[in-house]
Parts: sequence; C-alpha cells; structure tokens
Amino acid sequence: MKFFSVFRLWAVMLKEFIQMRRDPLTFGILVVIPLMQLILFGYAINTNPKHLPTAIISADHSPYTRAFIAGLKNTQYFTITREAKTEKEAEDLLATGQVQFVVSIPANFTRKLIRGDRPQIDVDADATDPIAASSALKAIPVLSQKIFNPLLVGNLRKLRSTNTPVEMITHAKYNPEEITEYNIVPGLLGVVLTMTMVMVTGLALTREREVGTMESLLATPAKPLEVMVGKIVPYIVVGYVQAALILIAAFILFNVPMFGNMFVLALASLPFIAANLAVGISFSSLAKNQLQAVQMTFFFFLPSILLSGFMFPFRGMPQWAQYVGNVLPLTHFIRIVRGIMLKGNTFPQVWIHMWPMLIFMVVVILIGAKVYRRTLD
Repeated sequence: MKFFSVFRLWAVMLKEFIQMRRDPLTFGILVVIPLMQLILFGYAINTNPKHLPTAIISADHSPYTRAFIAGLKNTQYFTITREAKTEKEAEDLLATGQVQFVVSIPANFTRKLIRGDRPQIDVDADATDPIAASSALKAIPVLSQKIFNPLLVGNLRKLRSTNTPVEMITHAKYNPEEITEYNIVPGLLGVVLTMTMVMVTGLALTREREVGTMESLLATPAKPLEVMVGKIVPYIVVGYVQAALILIAAFILFNVPMFGNMFVLALASLPFIAANLAVGISFSSLAKNQLQAVQMTFFFFLPSILLSGFMFPFRGMPQWAQYVGNVLPLTHFIRIVRGIMLKGNTFPQVWIHMWPMLIFMVVVILIGAKVYRRTLD
C-alpha cells in the first residue's frame, strides 16, 4: 500500500466539494462575508466624516451672518438641517442626536462686529463620539478670519488684524475631555448583548434537532409563536443580568458617568434584547445544524458592529450604509445608552430610538414564526 496516493487525495477533495454543493448556505456565507467585509471597510468606514447635521440659532440677520452660514456649508463639515427657534429646542436636538452641532449667533452680532468688539459665535458639539466631532471643531478657529476679512472693506478695513474679527467659542458637550472610554464602554453594552443573545438563541432549535428532543417539542400542542416566546423570555432575564454586570464594571473600572435614570435604560433595553433574541430564534429555525446557526450569527453581527456607529462615526458613512445601519437595533441602542449615561436623556428623548427597535422586533418575530411553521411542515 502506498504511503501517499494522489488518487485517494483527489477522492477526498472531490468528496469535500460535493459536500459544499449539498450545503449551499454554508458555502454562500463563506463567500458573502469576505465580500461584505471588503465593501464595508472600503466604502462605509470613514474616520473623517463630513456634511454633519447642524442646527442654527440666528438672532441676527445681515449679510455678515448669511456669509458666515454660507462659509460653514462650504467647509463641507457642516450641513444646516434645522433652524432652531429657542435654545431649549436646540439643546433637545443635540441631546437626541438629531444634530451634531448647534451654532448660535447673538442678536447684536453685526453691531458689535462693525464696532470692532469681536462678537462671539457659540458652537456646541455632541462629543459623545469624539472622532465624529474633532475634525469639524479643528476647522472652526480659522473659519471666521477667512469668512469675515474679505467683507471688511472700506472704513471697516481697519478691523482686519492678526486676531480674528469674531471670537469663536466651541463647547464639546457630554464628553469635553474626549475620553475614549466614555464612548466605547456604553457601546460595548449593546455589542455584548447582540453577540450573546443572538448566539445563544441561534443554537436553541438546532441543538434540539441534533440532540433528538425536537420530536417531543413537536408533539406538544404549543403553537410556533408560543414556542418562540417561551424560548425568548428566559434569556431576557439573562440579558438583564449581563447588562447589570457591564454597567457596574463601567462605573467602577472605567468611571463612566451615569447622568440619566437607570430605570429608563432598563426599560429601553427590553425591546433591544427581545429583538436580538428574535433574530437568534429565526436563525435557529432556518439553520440545519449548529454550525450554520453560528455562521448566520456572524453574518448578522458583522454589519451590526460596523454600521452602528460603535467603531466608526456613523455619519461618516455613505447614505446607503446609514440606511442599513438605521434598520439595525444596535444603532439605536447605542444612541440610547450614550444618551442616558452621558447626556442624562429622559424617556421622551430616547423614545425616538425605541420605536424602530420595537418595529424590528415585531417583524423578525413574525418572520421567525412563519419560518418555524414551514419547518414543522
């Protein structure tokens, strides 16, 4: 007998190719995931975001203020999306994450500018994600000189100087020291829950098939929706235990501030945990074995972590990537956690991010129930 046979080697290789053909789901995932990584890292990841949503509070309307607003747009860092009428409205827009910056122009701006009193323009930035705000804030100090000096002609030429004619006051709110842990640790709460909840429930039904207890479950009068909910509810308790441990560690080990109400955070966590558990159960219904369930989990987890704004600035992504990211529960949960812990957001302010998770949860549960019923047939 030969020590090594090319024919036996070819037979084994051929057998593996045939096995791949019989399992198109696994082969498809092995091809799709590398392509997804290439597209996401190549197109969607951008650490220098531009066209950031900005709100304007302007109590002075003159050619100088209009020139300044136009100059903001020309930097490509700022896109004026809202004109707030009051400071309270502007603060709410910043707290809920609807805008990244709030620019305030005072009522007596033009008069002070002409008199040479160096009027102030306030720029408030949401610094919960320091990377998203840092590049734009660096462009602010030189902005006024470039905008206003060309307008200071004739008798106003004397106002030109080495000092800028306008004083730009910037406030990096919610994380003024740009501490990385304040951004990463709250986001990790959502990432850990996504990974564990989807993974654990993704193996639920496939494990029962492989162990042989599926027949007993099929013999019960339980409806598909009842089986899914019954498998989801116990893990909701596990998810809350995980969340509590992470929050305690965030406070003790990383000194992450917790300005908001933890009861509001617990309430907002329910649809997020349930949505991820529903995804896992749906994957478990679709998969033929535990390996496929794990592969599907990573297929869901990869875009979740890359398109949610956890690792890279959300607003630095192209529009199509933001649309996909806004569908994922992790995107909204990260905004909720950072908003409650760093901004002290209340329930009305986090509701804007809760209802998309509720819709996602309901849709996935209905899809999972339909797939489960078809699997039984």
